[in-house]
Amino acid sequence: LRPRLIERLNEGLLGKLTLISAPAGFGKTTLVSEWIAGCGRPIAWLSLDEGDNDPTSFLAYLVAALQTIAANIGNGVLAILQSPQPPSIESILTTLLNEITTIPDHFVLVLDDYHVIDSKPVDEALTFLLKHLPPQMHLVITTREDPQLPLARLRARSQLTELRAADLRFTPSEAA
Repeated sequence: LRPRLIERLNEGLLGKLTLISAPAGFGKTTLVSEWIAGCGRPIAWLSLDEGDNDPTSFLAYLVAALQTIAANIGNGVLAILQSPQPPSIESILTTLLNEITTIPDHFVLVLDDYHVIDSKPVDEALTFLLKHLPPQMHLVITTREDPQLPLARLRARSQLTELRAADLRFTPSEAA
């Protein structure tokens, strides 16, 4: 158990984004799993892989994750994504964001293993999402390298909580 890190994650709920960035083996996913078990908020979890570099796939899986919290969220978005000429990603995300605002409870969306994403359109979609994030939604990203997101802007606005390798290292008492 890592109460000091759980406390930092709880404090991070006041902002838009919690970024947990460290090399493999530092326990990022384990920490988030431990935290969500006791955070008291609904959780949407999306474990990413290389196939999610396609913006359409990414958005479809994002909607599927959100539907674990509210079953009817994003049904229209999924239909639009399947159309032969889907509209711009921003208009699709605007529709999704409008639907997310109808979720009454505060909740957390976890994007696990974001380092596998190497797609500017997905980064741009996530940047748009963060810029317009509804107040009841908090985003957690676990990654081995910093994503191409406006981290400096979020940091300057006190909307970013960061846990890095130095934070994830065990203290002597935790190791004991």
